[in-house]
Amino acid sequence: MLYPFKFKPAYKDYMWGGRNLEKLGKELPPGIKVAESWEVSCHPDGVSTVANGPYEGTPLPELVRKLGRKLIGTSLPERDLAKFPLLVKFIDADNDLSVQVHPDDAYAQAHENGEYGKNEMWYILSAEPGAKLIYDVVPGTTRESFLQALKEERLEECLKYVEVSAGDTINIPVGLVHAIGKGILLAEVQQNSNTTYRVYDYNRVDANGKKRPLHIEKALDVIDFNSAGRREKVEGLRVDLGGNCYKVYKIANRYFSVELCEINGKVEEHADGSRFFIYIFTRGEGVIGYEGGELPVRCGETVLIPAALGRISLEGNFTALKAYVPDIEENVIAPLKKAGCTMEEILDKVDGLK
Repeated sequence: MLYPFKFKPAYKDYMWGGRNLEKLGKELPPGIKVAESWEVSCHPDGVSTVANGPYEGTPLPELVRKLGRKLIGTSLPERDLAKFPLLVKFIDADNDLSVQVHPDDAYAQAHENGEYGKNEMWYILSAEPGAKLIYDVVPGTTRESFLQALKEERLEECLKYVEVSAGDTINIPVGLVHAIGKGILLAEVQQNSNTTYRVYDYNRVDANGKKRPLHIEKALDVIDFNSAGRREKVEGLRVDLGGNCYKVYKIANRYFSVELCEINGKVEEHADGSRFFIYIFTRGEGVIGYEGGELPVRCGETVLIPAALGRISLEGNFTALKAYVPDIEENVIAPLKKAGCTMEEILDKVDGLK
């Protein structure tokens, strides 16, 4: 019994959140600030549950256990059966997030009780005029100068600020110092992890008057001080799908691939059994057609397509991010070459391949 799955998200009321997720059509819990909506999550810190069809009310971890490779796919490694590999969120930065960094798999597994590392990406849904991200350290920053700046409370001198607007795509690999700035609403695709090392939190206090903990030593262990100068925004490569429809290949690494799909009409897709897809709808509305019926979709919703669902159609007028765990050669490089792109273009425009 397979069909496209919608989910009831897990909401997070961190201090920097607001009510801006209502702009996406979210029905938020009353009376609280909502910082994050965990749309598709198997993580124990916030599990999403199926919101439609015969499996309604089923937590995602239980759904994975019941459906196994019919859900996740035959091409994914065994570990992805035990631990679903991706986590998808919407994030409302009504105020600045802490300056932070994420570890890789090896460090997280050694120091965080077997947790995954945390590669992630952001797609900017909206940004107030002048809104900025922190992206990396400024060139020339070393471990020693970074630590000294922390001690002297002038860390912001070491950080690179980047102004963003709706439609920007940002890749955040492990080891990269980063923070979302005030006034930004975004979608995030990441590894299934909740490991974050805070290095600076603007001396804020919580509702009890206490500062949130920092993780300086671990952060210094994992920061990549050699990454300064990396390109902040991902351009991607466009492939026409016919009519007024196209996709842009944005990010591809061994953890996830993300494509931006612009649908103004109808396109066909095939869930051939090898891997699941997740569609994150960021504009407009439409319908997903499949052998068993149709599923209406709209901005602010996220849909998991089981690996073995078969032929599906996407019809309407909408923008969606398509996220999945790729075979990079088969799912990214081969179709781009078929579309006439050179390997040089692919390496230059699609982030995460180098």
